Amino acid sequence: MFKKLAVSLSCIVAALCVSGAVYAKPVNNIVLVHGAYADGSGWKAVSDVLTKDGYQVSIVQEPETSLEDDAAATRRIIALQDGPVILVGHSYGGIVISDAGNDQKVQGLVYVAALMPDAGESIPSLVKSKPLATNNVIPIGNGFQILNPKSFAQDFAADLPPEQAAFMAKSQVPIAAKALNTSITQAAWHSEPSWYAVATEDHKINPDLERYMAARAGSKTVEIKGSHAVYVSQPEAVAKLIEEAANGSSK
Repeated sequence: MFKKLAVSLSCIVAALCVSGAVYAKPVNNIVLVHGAYADGSGWKAVSDVLTKDGYQVSIVQEPETSLEDDAAATRRIIALQDGPVILVGHSYGGIVISDAGNDQKVQGLVYVAALMPDAGESIPSLVKSKPLATNNVIPIGNGFQILNPKSFAQDFAADLPPEQAAFMAKSQVPIAAKALNTSITQAAWHSEPSWYAVATEDHKINPDLERYMAARAGSKTVEIKGSHAVYVSQPEAVAKLIEEAANGSSK
């Protein structure tokens, strides 16, 4: 009887191992979320690397009208995926993925020079102890704001060619100020594995704040020499971290 029980237990363990092996397959779907004062086109070089390496890449174009709207736009793209997802956010996009990342399809979160709030935290509370190096924003009416085009290159994209930074300044999406001041109710990084790319030359988010948020979440962290637009200037390094997440995200 005991021998039969031992055999049965062995079969159950073997079945669970097989199931776990299937579950631990690398994730193929990558969803990229841009931040404030930018649009999805900034992800092109990262997308090209990931696509060449065989990943299915989708890019969210958030309206930046509210955090609720931006998280909803992200969830719509997640819903289109045919399997598990690695969710990637830059800058304000880190707040969006911390909210939308609670979706059951999301297997891992990658933060790129991004805000990584806990429940109840807003940008003002996060940056209080480690202030921004610069915050040259211009109100444009109806509660929206943009980053000053005259200082955009220096503030956001200091390591990009001048003409590329100038185009990004022209194509930036105005963001509702209320979106930047809204807190989330449940931070997905508490339940999902996370990775973080610190931009060491960031002028928009203090690199020390990036390090603090990553350490608090227990994120696998790399430091990349680059401006706030590190995802544009260093696409290979950013794509490498995303691929690491895709290959090591099983819970």
